[in-house]
Amino acid sequence: MISQRAARLLVVAGLFNVFVWPRFAKAVVEDDRAWAGEHWASAPQPFFWVHAVLIVTAMTLGVIVVVVGAKAHRAARLSSPSD
Repeated sequence: MISQRAARLLVVAGLFNVFVWPRFAKAVVEDDRAWAGEHWASAPQPFFWVHAVLIVTAMTLGVIVVVVGAKAHRAARLSSPSD
């Protein structure tokens, strides 16, 4: 069983990923290395695709960690004796 403290840490870590990575995605899209020419008007380069995979993976894992943390927190709260 995960403690409430550990569950809260999971939720915070997951939310961090969910909120930080979109800002990084914006920076990647605006980077000249991501495109062969004009942004969004030319072919994406490997730089773009590598970072896209990293961002999608990190955000997916972030959502999973939030869900696991929230469920663990709820379970820990329900199993602890009421005062």
